[in-house]
Amino acid sequence: MDSYRKAEPRRKALSRPGTEKVSEGRRKDGHTGARKKPHRENSCGVGTWQSCRDSEREAGTWQSSRDSGRGAGTWQPRRDSERGAGTWQPSRDSGRAAGIQQPCREDRHAATVKENVCPYAKKCGGCDFQGVPYKRQLQKKDARIRYLLKDTVRRIHPIIGMETPLHYRCKVHAVFSHDRKGNPISGIYEKNSHVIVPMDSCMIEDEGCDRIIVSIRSLLRSFKIRTFDEDTGYGLLRHVLVRKGYATGEYLVVLVVADPVFPSRNNFVKALRKDHPEITSIVLNINDKSTSMVLGERNITLYGPGFIVDELCGHRFRISPNSFYQVNPAQTELLYRTAIRYAHLTGKEEVLDAYCGTGTIGIIASDQAGHVTGVELNSEAVKDAISNARAEKLKNVDFICADAGEYLNQLTKAVEAEETEGGFNGRKAVRRKNPGVRLPDVIIMDPPRSGSTPQFIRAAAFSGVKRIVYISCGPESLARDLELFEELGYAAEEAQPVDLFPFTQHVETVVLMSRK
Repeated sequence: MDSYRKAEPRRKALSRPGTEKVSEGRRKDGHTGARKKPHRENSCGVGTWQSCRDSEREAGTWQSSRDSGRGAGTWQPRRDSERGAGTWQPSRDSGRAAGIQQPCREDRHAATVKENVCPYAKKCGGCDFQGVPYKRQLQKKDARIRYLLKDTVRRIHPIIGMETPLHYRCKVHAVFSHDRKGNPISGIYEKNSHVIVPMDSCMIEDEGCDRIIVSIRSLLRSFKIRTFDEDTGYGLLRHVLVRKGYATGEYLVVLVVADPVFPSRNNFVKALRKDHPEITSIVLNINDKSTSMVLGERNITLYGPGFIVDELCGHRFRISPNSFYQVNPAQTELLYRTAIRYAHLTGKEEVLDAYCGTGTIGIIASDQAGHVTGVELNSEAVKDAISNARAEKLKNVDFICADAGEYLNQLTKAVEAEETEGGFNGRKAVRRKNPGVRLPDVIIMDPPRSGSTPQFIRAAAFSGVKRIVYISCGPESLARDLELFEELGYAAEEAQPVDLFPFTQHVETVVLMSRK
């Protein structure tokens, strides 16, 4: 260390006259003697794709950072699979040789060019493709689906993207806390942590939902409402959930609190509705447990009916605080219409809607099916499904609160027992002693991102169902489940990816399977 310190003045003495100011300027910029190169900060936010020169960035070229991508746990498509998917590979050499900037092809998704980069991207981590043009996002997702399903699906259609992939989320969740000075803050958790990133708006969230959350935060101080502290366990307001009816424009506000005693609740509701008359329902959700779950089990309606209504594929659906409902209804309609088309319904089929949630798919399928049975384990979702069917005055739809795999096993055993006694075919319900006991001709399943279970898959195969339509939001779990279906005698005929979650890695896929 001493020799290094002595070398400093000697290096300064050897510098040429007139260069001191230049060296000093370089040190201010963070450089130590190296020539300053023009550089722009990468705007991707997640470190998956690293752009090179500015001209290449404008021309749509890219350079894969494999080490950073693998370290982040992200999926890197192979170049061969991308070429097979028909993605465009721009030529770098032609641009360098000519010394000019290469223009990109005409892109109808011009709403998401480079300048639309979220200011919270590096801290938030909620979006995987910040700074990546939407056309490139679709190419990456398409290549990923083809890579995962190439060995099991005979035909894979090109992915269906959005015309305007901004502010599409009609369900917005905000965490509430306070800073060191006690001022209330709201935002989302930083990726893989419980550190809150304060924010007022998001590029993928509905703007009306964001404005409502900002208004709630501004009312807290005047009403002396303290935000919840996870470390001490003190405070009242933990989260705010806002849901919007895409077609109806109705808004549902859910205030998640640690205690049911909410001070001046009536005045708070009046003040909030004065700023936002579009709010049609406000619910107090009680979550007094030390848990990472956002919503508790108890709801208290402060204003309105306690739910909102949205319209999808010509049907109206009730959405309560705990209900599952797709966050991107515009793309959901394309997704569900594809699923109904794959089912090849003629008006006579018995359809099982597994993992039915609030009954959206089953109710939509009832227009073209003989009868639909929806099975769901969440009791609150089943209540909403029954209410939705009654509101639509549908007589060919039933909903059951049960595990889908157990229900299908019991149904198959019941049919076998009756066939043993009467010698009937399980699907000819008109000849049966119990017409309600009938095996499905078509199964439409929409499991969570983790996929289905081996129990349900084996139960479906054991029932001998002719066609299965699988709606997946997890490509990896879909590929795994398709392999098991194939072992049990089902062939995946075709698949249609649909992008419901722009700027993220998530993608929905509809797959048609038929018995070999």
